[in-house]
Amino acid sequence: MLRPTGFTDHPGLLMYPSRIVCLTEESTELLYLLGEEERIVGISAYTVRPPQAPEEKPVVSAFIHGSIRKILALKPDLVIGFSDIQADLARDLIRAGLEVWITNQRSLQEIFQSMFRLGCLVGQKKRAHQLISEWQEKLERIRSDCGPSRPRVFFQEWDEPIISGIRWVSELIEIAGGDDIFPESRDKAMARDRIRSKEEIIERDPEIILGSWCGKPMDREWVQRTLQYTTAVQKDRIFEVDPSIILQPGPALFQDGVDELTRIIQGRRTN
Repeated sequence: MLRPTGFTDHPGLLMYPSRIVCLTEESTELLYLLGEEERIVGISAYTVRPPQAPEEKPVVSAFIHGSIRKILALKPDLVIGFSDIQADLARDLIRAGLEVWITNQRSLQEIFQSMFRLGCLVGQKKRAHQLISEWQEKLERIRSDCGPSRPRVFFQEWDEPIISGIRWVSELIEIAGGDDIFPESRDKAMARDRIRSKEEIIERDPEIILGSWCGKPMDREWVQRTLQYTTAVQKDRIFEVDPSIILQPGPALFQDGVDELTRIIQGRRTN
């Protein structure tokens, strides 16, 4: 009887991908946390977590674009990416004959689901479940420890046009004890649907402004000039948040991102 190459006679053995290219940081970080970093053969240029990854793994892509030639040369059996923004890159990789998995999570629940699925893909279902459970418990602990005061918070992802925060950021702001001034934007998956005018922001008068501008530092003077009539600017409650801990839908959110939001919103550290 003909048998597929690579399979064994053990009926319970599953075939896990052994050569994975990660087009975004969150899958790389999770694989390291799962102890499966040896499976990674290529990463994104924007990967900073964990810090050893850029030193150990070859860079094969940016975010929107990637080198098909470099990726093919690594002979991956799985390429993992994130969001509709990588649709064209995913299409080109599929046309090149590669297996591609693109996740499109926006909420915290969807992030946990995607991380669990990745754990299952590499045979680490139990460990992934353990990590997720620990992070969920941490979020509930932070939520329950928040005081009664809930400052109004504006999270800004970009300046021109002004783009408000993605759903998971809005949810984390709430967990950390704040009120997102644009809660109705949670259902807007696309950045273009979260464009806001300065007049709208001033009208809702945030008490805290958080900036995490994709790909460039927050311009504090721009914020002070554009939103000068808000309480946040008048009381100098303007904070920049590192995009690597708040704008990638993975472990960084729960290890550091929510702690930073809580420190700013509540004025204290978390454990």
